[in-house]
Amino acid sequence: MKTLIKIIFIFLIILSWNKEALSQEKIKIGLIVPLSGEYKNIGSSIIKSVRLAINKIDDSRIEILPKDTESDPEIALKVSKELYNEGVRIIIGPVFNSSNEYLEELEEITFLSFTNKLKNNPKNVISSGVNAISQLNAIKKFQKTQELERSIFLIPNSDFKNEINYAVSKTKIKLKDKFIYDMDPTVLTSQIEKLTRYKIRKQNLKDEIKRLENSNEANKEKKIENLNKRDTLGGINFDSVIIADFDESLKSVATSLLYTDVSSKRVSYICLNQWFDESLLKETSLHPIYFPSINKKNYENFVSEYSSIYEDRPNQISFLSFDLIGLVYYLIYKNDFEVNKKIFYEKNKFKGKIGIFEIDKNNITHQLNFYSVDSGEFKKIF
Repeated sequence: MKTLIKIIFIFLIILSWNKEALSQEKIKIGLIVPLSGEYKNIGSSIIKSVRLAINKIDDSRIEILPKDTESDPEIALKVSKELYNEGVRIIIGPVFNSSNEYLEELEEITFLSFTNKLKNNPKNVISSGVNAISQLNAIKKFQKTQELERSIFLIPNSDFKNEINYAVSKTKIKLKDKFIYDMDPTVLTSQIEKLTRYKIRKQNLKDEIKRLENSNEANKEKKIENLNKRDTLGGINFDSVIIADFDESLKSVATSLLYTDVSSKRVSYICLNQWFDESLLKETSLHPIYFPSINKKNYENFVSEYSSIYEDRPNQISFLSFDLIGLVYYLIYKNDFEVNKKIFYEKNKFKGKIGIFEIDKNNITHQLNFYSVDSGEFKKIF
């Protein structure tokens, strides 16, 4: 009996030593970003942001191993192999979707790519950007709160349409119709005219004025005067329009809608994440415009802290990198500091600066906030 007690005691001591040794092991996280070439500024901003995150976590066990991809898929594979040989099993990066091309060769490594593209990624690459599914889920919530039943989805005729169509099927967002438009502004205008039945409504107005002129109706002069102030006559068969575009292209689509007498006062203009593009504040004729996005207050605080430390403004991707370090640390912590594939497979949530990350079966989506651009300012809806 005494011998058995001694064996158990020794076993417990050994187990304790092993736990202590494991707790002191370095948690190696790879980081593959462009540190040279055309996009080196993006990589540099990410590195600085990661440094901020590491300082916040304040755990000496975390070791970040950065490598330069030079924005080249072959080099991304090469440096990832080097990290694998150093014991790394989780890599944050690459930045660009094109750099994911050969990463499936390293099936033992899980990559948290910065891309927001969901289709055709290798099985071991998780899209961590603010993807179309996350954005459409937020738009669905907005539709419900505003009781929007007849949304038209305007999608540019580009590669991006495949991502949108995929997200539409996954989210099952309620739509009256989808419409693919040409990115050439001259073609776009005629397409929007057809979509909104502009010429028919324009003719309706002319016909009604002519009818009144030939009628004996009371106060017809006043009615004609009021009609002459209008551009069209007749209803619109949708209550909201979702525009899957950005920057000047977004403004071009919205302006075409305005030209066809479908203003944001008549239907709700909804678009995708605009990262609080301040140029939209000046487009008052298009207000209000609604969009899903990251948490504005957290983003502004991050930009302020980053700028005060580095005397520079961070890019948007670096904000995501700050959260990804926290996400990886949180998931490893929940898994008793054991790094394996299951940490991204099991259902989980993480509250980051961007918003809430939802992890499930090697997929990441974001619970986003919703904002309007109205009267020269950004306003939070939810």
